[in-house]
Amino acid sequence: MSKVSIVIPNYNGEKCLRECLASLKKQDYKDFDVIVVDNCSEDASLQVVEESEGELLLEVIPLDNNYGFAKAVNDGIKASGSEYVILLNNDAVAGRHMVGALVNRLEKESDVFSAQAMMLQYNNRKLIDSAGDYFCVLGWGFARGRDEAASRYTGKCDIFSACAGAAIYRRNVFDEIGYFDENFFAYLEDVDIGYRAKIYGWRNVYEPEAKALHIGSAASGSRHNAFKVSLSARNSMLLMYKNFAPWQKVLNFVPVCAGILVKIVYFARKGLAGAYLKGIFSSFFKMKDVSRTLNLTKNTIAIEKELLRNTLRRLGI
Repeated sequence: MSKVSIVIPNYNGEKCLRECLASLKKQDYKDFDVIVVDNCSEDASLQVVEESEGELLLEVIPLDNNYGFAKAVNDGIKASGSEYVILLNNDAVAGRHMVGALVNRLEKESDVFSAQAMMLQYNNRKLIDSAGDYFCVLGWGFARGRDEAASRYTGKCDIFSACAGAAIYRRNVFDEIGYFDENFFAYLEDVDIGYRAKIYGWRNVYEPEAKALHIGSAASGSRHNAFKVSLSARNSMLLMYKNFAPWQKVLNFVPVCAGILVKIVYFARKGLAGAYLKGIFSSFFKMKDVSRTLNLTKNTIAIEKELLRNTLRRLGI
């Protein structure tokens, strides 16, 4: 049994999957297996995977439909028997030391649930794609360091949640806090699970010695499109519904409403206000399907303070 399983969710990733798998063949840490979960791709993705058989300890889980990111990674996690699981986007290219650095971080810190690699922009490797994820009382999730110089993000630190595009997770913690929420389909499911882990007292950290290049939007298209805007809006509401304690819902009601108004104006300028509002309204019909997270008072107070700090970060204060 391998120490770590690398789960790669894939949907029509033929153009980027080959480079992703090639980067895993070059890892200096070797005690891992690879699980590719394919969301019923219509391209030659599976043939690309077959090219790497024999060079990697590889398993393919073919799904009969496109069930989204959350179900794909859940199926991969459940199929693994390893102590740790690394989630890696099909459009990510792992640096040579990525796997070893991520495993080493969790080996050293037993209270850590997840550790994220430094994700660099594929087309400009001096800029950050993500150095961790934040969530704030405005109801916004956002990437730490996006478009900033990578040289500013060389220090280890705690983060609100790990971006699941290149991150390691402690496998047994999923049995305690639950798996990725398949109601989300895609977007913010990694923030949701990081939030849940914090409620249960676990930490999420940033590991800059692990590096990965990220193309971004390989499966859904550009950074802003109707599909992504609508799902992200819906999922931000579901995330708060699930994880906010009752007192937080009262306390944060006005900031959340303000955040929605700002987003309406922002997306109206891009012709996407309708998609955003569709996502907000659809969340109210979806709430009946999601499970509420057990709220532990001590941890939710600390988390609320962190949400407030993240709001100041987002506003540049």
